[in-house]
Amino acid sequence: MLELSLLAVFLPTFFFVSATPGMCMTLSMTMGMTIGVRRTLWMMAGELVGVGLVALLAVVGVASIMLNYPGIFAVFKVIGGAYLIYIGIQMWQSRGKMAVTEDSSIRASVSRQTLALQGFLTAVANPKGWAFFISLLPPFINPGAPLAPQLSILILIILVVEFICLLGYATGGRTMRAFLQKSGNVRLMNRIAGSLMIGVGIWLATG
Repeated sequence: MLELSLLAVFLPTFFFVSATPGMCMTLSMTMGMTIGVRRTLWMMAGELVGVGLVALLAVVGVASIMLNYPGIFAVFKVIGGAYLIYIGIQMWQSRGKMAVTEDSSIRASVSRQTLALQGFLTAVANPKGWAFFISLLPPFINPGAPLAPQLSILILIILVVEFICLLGYATGGRTMRAFLQKSGNVRLMNRIAGSLMIGVGIWLATG
């Protein structure tokens, strides 16, 4: 088990890092704006699986190998980034599955699997995430104690904090959507969301 003193330091540290605007948080806010918080939960599920996997591999040492061979990220980054850019362009043009229509309805044709895959790829293909977990997690691991209980607690805390932050950003996106809808400017809302999505795609592909 982890010492309470370590938890007291780890919890606020990770919360601060997780709450800072980043690739996954921007994606969550964008989807909250366009498809709603409820459907964005599927993207969050995929993102949390990716974050948990990266955290686990960081502790067992696989992440250091991944960082020494950046080519491994190429497929995830290019495919994931290009797809998000494509969706962003469609949203900017008020077209595609995720764009908000003029009658203010939400198109629900984006599959749950697609949303989850977007979240997973965004989390796993982010080299900064790997580097962050390599530097953050090992100092909180006691080598003289069993690894599994410590790692389970840390990853659980990470996932809970990450989910809270993702939900907060998605809710913020939904609030922005409601504000823009009051003015009847659906096209502006699509262009804001599309620009954010394009930005996340470029960030993912080139980061």
